[in-house]
Amino acid sequence: MQITNRVNFRNLRGDLFGGVTAAVIALPMALAFGVASGAGAASGLWGAVLVGFFAALFGGTPTLISEPTGPMTVVMTAVIASLIAATDQQTGMAMAFTVVMLAGVFQIIFGAMRLGKYVTMMPYTVISGFMSGIGIILVILQLAPFLGQANPGGGVIGTLTAIPDLLGNIQPEETMLAALAVAIIWFMPNRFKKIVPPQLVALIVGTVLSMVLFPNVDIRRIGEIPMGFPDMQVPTFRADQIRLMFADAAVLGMLGCIDALLTSVVADSLTRTEHDSNKELIGQGLGNIASGLFGGLPGAGATMGTVVNIQGGGRTALSGLARAGILLVVILGAANLAATIPLAVLAGIAFKVGVDIIDWDFLKRAHKVSVKGALIMYGVIALTVLVDLISAVGIGVFVANVLTIDRMSTLQSNSVQSISDADDTIQLNANEKRWLDEANGRVLLFQLSGPMIFGVAKAISREHNAIKECDAIVFDLSEVPHMGVTASLALENAIEEAVENGREVFIVGAAGQTKRRLGKLGVFEVVPPDRLYMDRAEALKNAALTVYPDAGQESATEQPLSNVNDVGTMA
Repeated sequence: MQITNRVNFRNLRGDLFGGVTAAVIALPMALAFGVASGAGAASGLWGAVLVGFFAALFGGTPTLISEPTGPMTVVMTAVIASLIAATDQQTGMAMAFTVVMLAGVFQIIFGAMRLGKYVTMMPYTVISGFMSGIGIILVILQLAPFLGQANPGGGVIGTLTAIPDLLGNIQPEETMLAALAVAIIWFMPNRFKKIVPPQLVALIVGTVLSMVLFPNVDIRRIGEIPMGFPDMQVPTFRADQIRLMFADAAVLGMLGCIDALLTSVVADSLTRTEHDSNKELIGQGLGNIASGLFGGLPGAGATMGTVVNIQGGGRTALSGLARAGILLVVILGAANLAATIPLAVLAGIAFKVGVDIIDWDFLKRAHKVSVKGALIMYGVIALTVLVDLISAVGIGVFVANVLTIDRMSTLQSNSVQSISDADDTIQLNANEKRWLDEANGRVLLFQLSGPMIFGVAKAISREHNAIKECDAIVFDLSEVPHMGVTASLALENAIEEAVENGREVFIVGAAGQTKRRLGKLGVFEVVPPDRLYMDRAEALKNAALTVYPDAGQESATEQPLSNVNDVGTMA
């Protein structure tokens, strides 16, 4: 397997142009996310460079652009706040960057274990609620800088409780700049958006107007950004916080996997290619380890940057490498130009990102699609905003899976049937109907069909308990492709109880995984080999003859026994 991503120079012009346009979009977003997280603008910029470079070089999606994203920033904000509160500013920041490195390690482990295809296998209601919750958090966290004030701390709850004070101390000049940034991004005509990103326009216009209109107003600005390469961050742990750090790293790593792989699917649909999900996770992990080592924000695949890159002509990983190189030049050579950017403008940009993350489309129609699904989504949103991300995803997936299993079990239970006469509930051919009728109700056909998951065990027990008078039971497993452990135990119990009550037991169609599982449970030690069949008509015939040895003789002239589809027994 090729270690690096697909890089060639056959599409040099398109890759370079795609990289340039992606870099132009990445610059204001990286600054906004860096400031919003509490790590600083420089962390956002270095996260965009390092995650973008290593994910492009070692990932599995040639056109994917990786950088700090809204969801990753929300989680990182909470990580920084909790660790600083538990320690001090310097130690807390060092531990937060260690969490970023650990998140990268988790991602590499996921990729090495080839779990890529399972990462995004979550119900859409949970993903939608989770992402909408993150969008709401990002919006709430921007309220204070939007109103021209420092973040009150305490996360979402702290900000919500401080809203009266924030409104009472509003700074009109900064609020105007933030609102202007949102308005430019929101209402900029599409024909202009194709030429220049609205985020960059908002950044430039907001900065210029702040200096022209409010030269004597003390507006909060980014301040000086250190030029040159950052110092390496030594991984820092504290015994009393290590469990929290690993939990945060797992959340950050999983969120990055979901974010990146969902964006990879978008890239596939635009380029008509297919990404390597496991390789992509390894590339994302290496990028986040590098970013954490040098004090950068965590990142993941960014939908906006990826789409712009592809529309600009990017087709190989060279576009992502070019984007990272351009941002590196900006940081090393022109970082001081960002010192005058108002924090309110960045808050406006981040505010709009939060609004865009909310899944408005599904929110408007979720209740029409499924009331239960809508309730799951609203519950996940509430847990994400008011509790924490782990609880939101864990409870959401659990409830969604329980409801799904209950529904599937109900549907599958209808495929567990027992009949003693040839009615229309089960499709029987002429020979099968004949032998069932010959048994005169003394032979029971117990049919199972479809995958037998654990929820079907109750139906097997219910049908089995309903059995009253019969002398022989034919268990038909011909249409069972998979037999779960719980369902197998329920079937084993039914067979053993039938044998203990003196009933003759026949098994039809046990093959493959079903046969192996029943064999391991010892069912074939209870049912002798000559009672195992692959043909239902033959099993019914022998069951009827066991109960009535003279069965079939009176009707032999009408339907000779030679017409029976005699496939024989299966040892």
